[in-house]
Amino acid sequence: MGSFVDMSLDITLIPYGILVLLLFFQLYYILFVYGKLALYKVKSNQEMENSKEVSIVICAHNEQENLKSFLPGILEQDYPTFEVIVVNDCSEDDTKWVLQDFASKYANLKIVEIKEHIQLKHSKKFALTMGIKAAKNPYLLMTDADCQPNSSNWLKEMTGSFKENKKIVLGYSPYFKFPGFLNRLIRFETTHTAMSYLSYAIKGDAYMGVGRNLAYTKDLFFTNKGFTDHMHIKSGDDDLFVNATANRHNVEINIAPDAFVYSEPKTTWKSYYKQKARHSGASTLYKGRHQRMLGTQLITAALFYLAIVVAIAIVPQYWYIGIAAYLIRLICQVLIFRPIYKKLEVSDLLLWLPILDLYYYFYICFNGLFNRSKKQVSWK
Repeated sequence: MGSFVDMSLDITLIPYGILVLLLFFQLYYILFVYGKLALYKVKSNQEMENSKEVSIVICAHNEQENLKSFLPGILEQDYPTFEVIVVNDCSEDDTKWVLQDFASKYANLKIVEIKEHIQLKHSKKFALTMGIKAAKNPYLLMTDADCQPNSSNWLKEMTGSFKENKKIVLGYSPYFKFPGFLNRLIRFETTHTAMSYLSYAIKGDAYMGVGRNLAYTKDLFFTNKGFTDHMHIKSGDDDLFVNATANRHNVEINIAPDAFVYSEPKTTWKSYYKQKARHSGASTLYKGRHQRMLGTQLITAALFYLAIVVAIAIVPQYWYIGIAAYLIRLICQVLIFRPIYKKLEVSDLLLWLPILDLYYYFYICFNGLFNRSKKQVSWK
């Protein structure tokens, strides 16, 4: 009789056993992956002697207003000699004339024009390739037309990270802060993505970068045949390229505040959903181990929340185990995320962590589920 009772007790604890297992998976990522970034000492390259010849490449499609607002901050970087290449990719607004006006004032601006072909549709990767081919310098720095460097030392900071055998520099590109929950979610998602790719880069297993603030050498691009292997995917000019070319020795990160590049966030749920849908397809071409590690982190986080609800619903008498598991994870997150959020200048999001974390995992899971195989039709 006693053994039967013991067996019944063991069976009732199975949901909580699953919950604890999921908790251990989550604690691994929080403590041993993100912990790398929490302990990382931010370094600045401003005082370094830097004479590297660099070309900044920007693709622009109907970006007349953004170019007026943000291009001067790029053209006027505090750096000895550099060029800025803007690829006008089939713009239908006044981008052409805005660029010509800038070219009359700035000798370091080079314009590459791409005209629409009735039988040939191309992606941003084609436009970016044209810009890279036009670049005369061996070091390349990528950003977008709606991006604003945090300082005039951005170029100095990023190129200064090309040390020893480093051929890729991963920067950080947060979004501007505005009121509202959508903006908080966008900045939280961007911060979470940055935490992940920066932490893995520190571990020696870089798997992606963000094209709003990404540098690599020209020889790396052409040696690896550019975007040839994934030209059929509209997105991925940044993450897929890094995923294919990064190794344990050729990647450096730079998260000095002056190396930040801020960007305009989406302002409607529809445009944000469309943006995330466009990005979700690229991850299907990541290396197998990267798909597994990212998938495990995402799935175990979503299942962790579900397991708390299910365990308490099935075996309510042990509700305190579910609450304890939640609090342990949350406390570890706060301890690790606090120094990271300070470095990435998003400390205001820490108070929103319980809500944003829950919303983020389920939103990203459902978005990815419905859009991983969806055909992409534009790069904007």
